Amino acid sequence: MRFRFCGDLDCPDWVLAEISILSKITSVKMKLLCSQIIKDIIGESMDYEKVYKFTSDAKYDTSDIKAAIASLGFILKCAIRYDVDADSLSNELQQLGLPKEHATSLCKSYQDKRPILEKVFRKQGLRVSKLVSSDWRIDYILSSNELLEVNEPCVQLKLSVKELEDTNTESFMISANKLQMFLSEIKQTIKLMESID
Repeated sequence: MRFRFCGDLDCPDWVLAEISILSKITSVKMKLLCSQIIKDIIGESMDYEKVYKFTSDAKYDTSDIKAAIASLGFILKCAIRYDVDADSLSNELQQLGLPKEHATSLCKSYQDKRPILEKVFRKQGLRVSKLVSSDWRIDYILSSNELLEVNEPCVQLKLSVKELEDTNTESFMISANKLQMFLSEIKQTIKLMESID
């Protein structure tokens, strides 16, 4: 069977296996657990003491808690990624075997925080690298090995870019005309990106 929250693909087997574990806690604790996972997704810290407290009556061991966090995180992230509305998500989770009360609790948390989650995913999406710092200086080129007289200003740019765990520094020189064109294109790109929001 295909599910919208899985990108119109089959649900992964490991998520199916965790549905029975998620069914052991009450629907109220499901909502509280989801709120902690959503906090983690949006960049706040998850309170693991609360998570252990929420799952204590279901007699979860450590591996069950980790599995519950992973499966709920997967469900919530995929629902945002594939733009699934709360009602559709609730129906699909019930088809997977999650009790209706649990699915409703999860979807209530999802619906309440959906705008924030979408904003976080938009910020993180399609980002390969992040500009950490930039530095520049203007040099006046008098001559070069190809021309005896240049007499033109030139800008040297130094950009530090973070890609995953590594920070790389790139330096290059650009003429004043090319720099103006470069800045104009960046401004156009920013305007285009802001219009999408």
